[in-house]
Amino acid sequence: MSWWKNLFQDRSSQDEVDYYREGLELLKVGKYHEALTSFRLALRESPGDTAVLQQIAITYTRIGMTDEAIKTYRGVLTKDPGAVGAHYGLAFLLLRDGRQAEAIEHLRAFLASPPEGPEAYRHVRHAQETLMKLLGETVPGEEG
Repeated sequence: MSWWKNLFQDRSSQDEVDYYREGLELLKVGKYHEALTSFRLALRESPGDTAVLQQIAITYTRIGMTDEAIKTYRGVLTKDPGAVGAHYGLAFLLLRDGRQAEAIEHLRAFLASPPEGPEAYRHVRHAQETLMKLLGETVPGEEG
């Protein structure tokens, strides 16, 4: 009889899957391809969502699709030039490619309006230290 109930059940009352949250959980446990699928489904529900696009770029980075990650971060920055997470991720991908001048530009953009909070602190510190090294400045604690 459950099939009969399902047939006439009010679909709007069913819980919808939160693909974005699902993608974050999958990313956290290292299921990158599954996370990418969830983020793509989230993007289908909310086209152009820069938060979803940034998570897609992070996922591409984790599975080694760095060219796709770079394109995705650039797409985010086209939609939202102030997306500091995209500046951060893009900066480090550009550094991997040896594109220091471009990386410096994105590190500066990230540090111009850094995120706040305990989780963000290590990323901000990493960006500061990386920028200082790229500019030939002495990083505090590394004198010597």
